[in-house]
Amino acid sequence: VQLQASGGGLVQAGGSLRLSCAASGRTLRSYGMGWFRQAPGKEREFAAAISWSGGSKNYAESVKDRSTISRDNAKNTVYLQMNSLKPEDTAVYYCAASPRYVLGSPWAHDYNYWGRGTLVTVSS
Repeated sequence: VQLQASGGGLVQAGGSLRLSCAASGRTLRSYGMGWFRQAPGKEREFAAAISWSGGSKNYAESVKDRSTISRDNAKNTVYLQMNSLKPEDTAVYYCAASPRYVLGSPWAHDYNYWGRGTLVTVSS
């Protein structure tokens, strides 16, 4: 599975972005999916996860109530809609796929496939 994240950019605080993660090589239909982020000088951290069907979602407290993870299995794509962005949301955002943890997982080591990240910069 090859994953490609996109949709990052420069946005002012309070703005919104929708990140996309497109997969190729294999259908994501049976995979749990996650979004993680890594800010400069910090460890990679969990942002959101979604089950194979989209019926179960999990969010980090830092993005909960401001973000929505979703997926379109027909398009082999997962999304992360982020609203009310804050400067502390500045990070490289990565999507990941897990064939084992089909409900999604907040743990990076549970994911087998990772995409190249997309940079989100939030200015104050």
